[in-house]
Amino acid sequence: MPSSSPTPLHQALHDLPAGPLCVGYSGGLDSSVLLHALAATPAARAQGLRAWHVHHGLHAQADAWAAQCAEICAALSVPLTVSRVNVAHDRGDGPEAAARRARHAAFEAGLHAGETLALAHHRDDQAETFLLRALRASGPDGLAAMRRWRDCGAGRLWRPLLALPRNALEAYAREHGLRWIEDPSNADDAYDRNFLRRRVLPLLRERWPQADAALAASAGLNAQAATLLEREDALALAQVRSADPQALSRAGLRALAPARRARVLRRWIADLRLPPLPAQGVARIEAELLDARDDAEAEFVWSGAVIRAWRDLLHAQAQTPALAQDWRTHWDGRAPLALPGGGELRLEGAAALEAPCEAHARVGGERIVLPGRAHGHSLKQALQSLGVPPWERRRLPLLSRDGALLAVGDLAYSAEFDGWLRERRARLVWRP
Repeated sequence: MPSSSPTPLHQALHDLPAGPLCVGYSGGLDSSVLLHALAATPAARAQGLRAWHVHHGLHAQADAWAAQCAEICAALSVPLTVSRVNVAHDRGDGPEAAARRARHAAFEAGLHAGETLALAHHRDDQAETFLLRALRASGPDGLAAMRRWRDCGAGRLWRPLLALPRNALEAYAREHGLRWIEDPSNADDAYDRNFLRRRVLPLLRERWPQADAALAASAGLNAQAATLLEREDALALAQVRSADPQALSRAGLRALAPARRARVLRRWIADLRLPPLPAQGVARIEAELLDARDDAEAEFVWSGAVIRAWRDLLHAQAQTPALAQDWRTHWDGRAPLALPGGGELRLEGAAALEAPCEAHARVGGERIVLPGRAHGHSLKQALQSLGVPPWERRRLPLLSRDGALLAVGDLAYSAEFDGWLRERRARLVWRP
């Protein structure tokens, strides 16, 4: 339990959040100290303190480490959640980044609504992160390094120890006789962070003893600058948005200063929860999409996401396949129809269609008799008048019966089918 004279570590918990609290617990020194300190804080326990261990499966001792975490949590009477993750190595950014990405994906998916995730990053970690970001030519957002608070999934992420040096955590661990796990990979200088920690920063400290504090302070100053920039970015983004959050006005973007435009594009992509734009992403958008012809169907693809230029808009979304032109299947509307490549078509408000029909992809040349019209119209013209982008047209499921087109996804109905739906107060729903 904390003494009557609070230690620097317990003082670091001054902004203990209200509501459920979870500690990211690797079993290493840092997270062991944070878990112990929070377990010794009555207010944290009263808010439903739990620990969370992510099992990456990358080391032969991973199962033993999870077992040790469970043993220590049992001794502290703190519930433990263990999540096993698959670490994907297919993005070319190294094992450290791949493990971190898998870990944070687990946190974002599993954090309860209103819950706070506490992580044990300290001042030395902040200095390392600042240097890593600087070596990657990051701007103010990257050089802000790690924030004390940020949103995370349905909850928030809290780093209470960022102002403390690692030796303060070591002193706490010795004083309280803590046990922790030593990951042998931490001694491998092949990893960028380890190289900085073990070889670069000790050399810097020989000349500048306060190097860690200075680098962390610079991160803090960049965080302040980034906060000011983010406010202006939000205003600029609101000015160029269309009614569709996945689309921005190209004319509006061209009216922005290039530096602001770059920040707006990156913020837009982050808001859509798409993968971050690569280093040359903004330059490619500037060169290939902003001034492309309205009918050019110009696009920029990266990491499973795509930005397309069409008419006055830029559209951003995850890549989705078009329906194969030979795809056809019978459907009676009784159950949702699963579509190839994901998505579904469902009938709501009626038990079944009047008679089974055929669901199929566009092949070209289709015509439809729209409500209030006496003659058929080209489906291509109908979709153009509705403002449906070309790539959406290629994945629209169509419904036909006896050669007559009844529905185009849930965007357009034939006069006959529209009347049938209205009589029953029913509707089709297409979920791409």
